[in-house]
Amino acid sequence: MSYQANNDWAPRAAPSAQPAAVTSDWRTGLPLLSGKRVALRELRMSDAPSLFAMLTTEEVARFISPPPSTVEGFKRFIAWTLRQRAAGTYACFAVTLQGFDIAIGIFQVRETRPGFETAEWGFAIGSPFWGTGVFEDSATLVLEFVFDEIGVHRLEARAAVLNGRGNGALTKLGAVQEGILRQSFRRNGRCLDQVLYAIVKDDWRASREAAEPLLIQIH
Repeated sequence: MSYQANNDWAPRAAPSAQPAAVTSDWRTGLPLLSGKRVALRELRMSDAPSLFAMLTTEEVARFISPPPSTVEGFKRFIAWTLRQRAAGTYACFAVTLQGFDIAIGIFQVRETRPGFETAEWGFAIGSPFWGTGVFEDSATLVLEFVFDEIGVHRLEARAAVLNGRGNGALTKLGAVQEGILRQSFRRNGRCLDQVLYAIVKDDWRASREAAEPLLIQIH
């Protein structure tokens, strides 16, 4: 997670200029994104207990930045996401199943260049939902949103080399491996290598046009 507990009360300022491609008012509140299996929405304080239960297990947490260690810590994280979204530098969606409004994971997107033309994303899904299609459905919704609504041109991701599941998921989405970041991620006292991936809007759009059209509802 890009959130750091020691930065709880230090929101970033909004960039001075925004790209013309931005077409939504997502800074005032994230829209609801509906897919085949999932519905993605803005985080709420009431999501803290379920996120704590889902994202702090060893199998989920071992390859991500340390998540908050308490329910109260997740509440501070949620408050932080709302401030960063309002500043126009970051968006975080809660993943829920269609018909069940309980957060089972998150997708985060943050700008890495002023104006959000280049961004980085990260995600974590509760392990009971691995291999169910929830990740792919959610990721497709997020990709459509960041490219079409935020105006991102290049979306990067990092995955620990040892994270076979994460690397496979990104590759399946069409992310291109661009290099190895040596000892770039510290976890549990170890420095791990990471793979740098990127998805470029034009490539993503071409792949979607070649595939079966996807019906996405934005409310």
